[in-house]
Amino acid sequence: MIEIREVCKTYYMGDEVVRALDDASLFIGAGEFVGIVGPSGSGKSTLMNIIGCLDTADKGEYCLDGQLIEHYSENELASVRNLKIGFVFQNFNLLSKMTAEENVELPLIYQHVGLRERRERVARALERVGLTERRRHRPTELSGGQQQRVAVARAIATEPSILLADEPTGNLDSKTGEDIIRLFEELNREGNTVVLITHDDRVAAKTNRIVRILDGKIFE
Repeated sequence: MIEIREVCKTYYMGDEVVRALDDASLFIGAGEFVGIVGPSGSGKSTLMNIIGCLDTADKGEYCLDGQLIEHYSENELASVRNLKIGFVFQNFNLLSKMTAEENVELPLIYQHVGLRERRERVARALERVGLTERRRHRPTELSGGQQQRVAVARAIATEPSILLADEPTGNLDSKTGEDIIRLFEELNREGNTVVLITHDDRVAAKTNRIVRILDGKIFE
């Protein structure tokens, strides 16, 4: 499903050259639950941005479902981000003035999903993460763990084939973090490909396969 071959990504910060990815190669098959582990500054987020089609490589190839990303138009890339990939971030990225169900519904509006189907998908996603009774609450009325569950519901409501989670437990206490990881385990058992990026070996140990990244290089 995901195949990255000798990808390089370089950033220039004044006179400093930062090689965020250095001939990185990675293969992730459909239905895998993969943990990508590395310290701060190792290239984890850059890798996620490339996998999620939020950024492009300076060199190398990225094949998604057998098609080179460079062959996608901008509209096709936007469609991939909206339909094929669900994103979960460390800081939740919820809109504070919207309720939980409105936050989950938003990407479906962008996809032009009809009202009846939108409501059905939102209800299913919130039930899936155990937040049906909190659906009318705004983010400020929810705990950190509940906010992350809303973020997961928003990601799965679009019915993506890939879930990308960037430090999803980073702002949570250990018990709440374990609950979120269990939710990803369940979603993976249901057929979702899950790529979880973390600096925490204990979190990565819950995945089925660990890939390490250091100084922009990937190691199995």
